[in-house]
Amino acid sequence: MHYDYLIVGAGLFGATFAQEMKKKGKKCLVIEKRNHIAGNIYTRELEGIQVHEYGAHIFHTSRKEIWEYVNQFAEFNNYINAPVAVYKNELYNMPFNMNTFSKMWNIKTPKEAKAKIQEQIASLHITEPQNLEEQALSLVGSDIYEKLVKGYTEKQWGRDCKELPAFIIKRLPVRFTYNNNYFNDRYQGIPVGGYTAMVAKMLEGTEVQLETDYFEKRKQWEKTGEVTYGKVLFTGMLDEFFQYQLGELEYRSLRFEQEIISDCDNYQGNAVVNYTEREVPYTRIIEHKHFEFGTQPKTVITKEYPAEWHKGNEPYYPINDEKNNTLFAQYQKLAEKEEKVLFGGRLGQYKYYDMDKVIDAALTMAACAC
Repeated sequence: MHYDYLIVGAGLFGATFAQEMKKKGKKCLVIEKRNHIAGNIYTRELEGIQVHEYGAHIFHTSRKEIWEYVNQFAEFNNYINAPVAVYKNELYNMPFNMNTFSKMWNIKTPKEAKAKIQEQIASLHITEPQNLEEQALSLVGSDIYEKLVKGYTEKQWGRDCKELPAFIIKRLPVRFTYNNNYFNDRYQGIPVGGYTAMVAKMLEGTEVQLETDYFEKRKQWEKTGEVTYGKVLFTGMLDEFFQYQLGELEYRSLRFEQEIISDCDNYQGNAVVNYTEREVPYTRIIEHKHFEFGTQPKTVITKEYPAEWHKGNEPYYPINDEKNNTLFAQYQKLAEKEEKVLFGGRLGQYKYYDMDKVIDAALTMAACAC
């Protein structure tokens, strides 16, 4: 069998590219090393609830054309992301807004909130932040930092905030309105029936092989000639493609603990609750039914734990510090020499992407591909 494109990875980038190539009359084969499509946005039904297996994913965009594009493949509900944060026995709204400040300081007006934050910032006398802690303090003051930033960030990165570079937090969203909507984007929601069904719709008419490792299959196909292809879209780890010859790029990973609660229909009253104390080992609890306003008699929750990444673990978040960005640039130079291989997605481009940005990048690449 001959294919115009071998697409490595059945996630959102690969599925979008496959859909566009099908429109151009190109024959594609999508291979995926996992036992399911949809990558990290994969959802599966459990107790009648669409469970986000790899963490919460809320689609949001300000671009009408991207919103219209995804709505070809799924009907979206009107879910609005409004997480809350728990610090000790206190509950705060996220992102930092007037509900947060009112609870924290017993104030009512934006003027009072601005004055409180500026008072705390001024008292710290930080002119040139030397680390993440100083950067955060210079942006939001001590109360917000200590209760809502410090512990959560240290859990995410596995390091003290004083040991992390300042550039990681370039800004912290502070809103002086009583609006708990986490995103400012005009369009937002969750696909009715889950993301897996949406990606399946995108892949209709394209051959997909699951539990198929590219590196193993490539050797086999080169020997037997049973499958040939003109070009490759590789959405896996860029350094792995080049057999780590320049060294390993670094990531942060995640670990998930899932629980079905049979004697409870509403565990926490919100889809996402963050836990900001460092002493609490998980960063958040996800209650999946709330993404689709579920009324099932049971509920499913997932505790999300940050983890150090080691080769063989699932890489979730690229660590885009100076060292890793320099190494990535060296790998990019190797990638540019690969005339018949395109590199895309979070792993292939070593960049954290929101879903709308993934689709946009895949559409741009597809538009230039022949």
